Amino acid sequence: MKDLFGFLFRIRNTLLFAALMVFAFMWSVNRNSHHRAVASGAAGDLFGTIYGWRNAVTSFAQLKVVNEQLLEENARLRQRHRSAYVPVDDRVVRIQDTLHAQQFLFRPAHIVNSTTHKQKNHLMLDRGSLAGITRDMGVLGPNGIVGVIDRVGPHFSVAISVLDVDLSTSVELARTGHFGLLRWDTNDPLLASLHDIAKHAPVMVNDTVVTRGGDGIFPRNIPVGVVVEVRDDPASNYHRILVRLAEDLTRTGTVHIVSDVLRLERDTLTSNTSE
Repeated sequence: MKDLFGFLFRIRNTLLFAALMVFAFMWSVNRNSHHRAVASGAAGDLFGTIYGWRNAVTSFAQLKVVNEQLLEENARLRQRHRSAYVPVDDRVVRIQDTLHAQQFLFRPAHIVNSTTHKQKNHLMLDRGSLAGITRDMGVLGPNGIVGVIDRVGPHFSVAISVLDVDLSTSVELARTGHFGLLRWDTNDPLLASLHDIAKHAPVMVNDTVVTRGGDGIFPRNIPVGVVVEVRDDPASNYHRILVRLAEDLTRTGTVHIVSDVLRLERDTLTSNTSE
């Protein structure tokens, strides 16, 4: 305490000067309406800037919570989309409407790790069996398909990426309805090939490619990509089609895991038919 008083005594002239400056400023502001208006405006700008900084820091700290809320909301919106439902035919009267039953459920997840430079690429997600995740569920990004769940732990799961040479996805051309298989055989993380489209099918650059559905993995009409090149080999009966993928898999981010609630029924019928 003695040192503090000693320090204040040494700077007494500076403190007196500062006090007189404050007194003079306050006297000038109070005695002059113009100065008072200028001071009020400056104070408002200062406090506005400080509050802006505070709100920016607070908003940044809440981004994680906001993102989680947006993911949940997107999942609910996907589940309300018509692609998540199938028509229901029952003993009811339908008046200017179509009855539907929900077929697909969506769960939000984050990609915690992924690869794109290998022949067989995978993605690790932060949702596992405790969140209801099982094998063969589809994984969707904000813009299109991402992959298929392959291995599941209690808290995490691993999905086969679309960028895997062994993964084939049933797709179709949105404009014509002709269907084929999407395979990644380009070694380019942005491009894939569309196979088994016969030459009689009209295919044009910029045609949209979407999921065909029916495999119990993806709903129908989910974006896959856009045709960027069509080649015709005289020795083949099929087009050679390059597709630019709708989803950029070189970026990690948020996804939705989709499950088909009718898959067990369909697989059981398919198994019985095969026998």
